[in-house]
Amino acid sequence: MKQKNSKHLSAVFFWLLVIVLIYWWSFQSLDFTGVKSSAGQVLNAMIHGLIHPDWQYVYDGSGEDLLSLILQTLAIAFLGTFSSAVLSLPFAFWAARGPHERHRHLRSTTGKFVIILIRTFPEIVLAIMFIKAVGPGSFAGVLAVSIHSIGMLGKLFSEALENMDYRASEALISVGANQPQTLVMATLPTILPEFLSYTLYQFEIAVRSASILGMVGAGGIGTPLLFAIQTRSWQRMGIILIGIIIMVTLIDLLSGTLRKRLV
Repeated sequence: MKQKNSKHLSAVFFWLLVIVLIYWWSFQSLDFTGVKSSAGQVLNAMIHGLIHPDWQYVYDGSGEDLLSLILQTLAIAFLGTFSSAVLSLPFAFWAARGPHERHRHLRSTTGKFVIILIRTFPEIVLAIMFIKAVGPGSFAGVLAVSIHSIGMLGKLFSEALENMDYRASEALISVGANQPQTLVMATLPTILPEFLSYTLYQFEIAVRSASILGMVGAGGIGTPLLFAIQTRSWQRMGIILIGIIIMVTLIDLLSGTLRKRLV
């Protein structure tokens, strides 16, 4: 017992040392030059803008007001997420291992590699690339969110397929059902609730991402937010941040409620 405790303590101290060294190495790479003398003044101006927002910007009928751009941001996130939910299904089946396949299988390994490759590029990088291809605007934002979401949902869907209960599928196969029949009558009904739950979760993430894609010209509320910060229009920035906070909070509450009912 003493020998076992001694080994446990040695392992704890070893990993604590590793963590301390990682923290030390991380701080060594930081280039901290101090706080600017104007930081306090800028912070006070930002807080004042949040407390006294520009309420006239909420809606003015121009199509460039807060409400219109919030709806555009939601549209970018919705179209990007739910189109990718369909497009990611082939990638998920490609990457998922079957119940009787060995740990490393060529099909699933290549599928996982492709999903990792897609997921490597952040939305903002994809948005810049698509802006060069299709021009600035919300369409570039939809493409960026969609491609990145394919990587994320493909990974989640493939893991759901690997962990699903195959008893219903095996029962159908035992009575002579073919592969398409098994897919439609057993596999999809079993995993569909989990797929929908993951899609809603990804939609929450996409709403946050779509809120900043406008900073590079991909539509949504990010563009006026960037302009407000650059021009030090703190009251305009305040109302935009309030709008983003309300939008994200409501989406999180609604999505969380729906996911609890699905799973």
